[in-house]
Amino acid sequence: MVQTPPEFASIQVTFACEVYWGDCDPAGIIFYPTYFRWFDAATWAFFAAVGYPPKRMREEGRSMPLVGAECQFVHPAQQGDRCEVRSVIGRFGGKSFVVAHEVAKLDGTLLSSGTETRVWGRFQSGAGSPIKGETISEDLKALFRAH
Repeated sequence: MVQTPPEFASIQVTFACEVYWGDCDPAGIIFYPTYFRWFDAATWAFFAAVGYPPKRMREEGRSMPLVGAECQFVHPAQQGDRCEVRSVIGRFGGKSFVVAHEVAKLDGTLLSSGTETRVWGRFQSGAGSPIKGETISEDLKALFRAH
């Protein structure tokens, strides 16, 4: 997991997931898009948990497009394994932020870790128009501190 800034170190959200048929091969290697799907869902759930759900983002014309992602595979899994994605803010920059994720089975076995880098933005003239990055406000950071 990336080094979390001290002010956000205690802010962690978990997102439940399960390994389904087709998510991994017979050797227990999870198909990599599955991890990224879980990371994405966990990030949206994280924002909803602190009071910034997708509906609010749509109403405000906001988006948080992904501009970078990485994942390290640690341990195999099997169909039926119940897991959780543990997510923390790794960094708030000027217009971008990093969410760090760990995927672990419920018995604590770490399956993977990774990060997403996203831009805090707003549609210039409604959904589907270009997105312009905006400065991450102290109000948004306060939502995470208050969680």
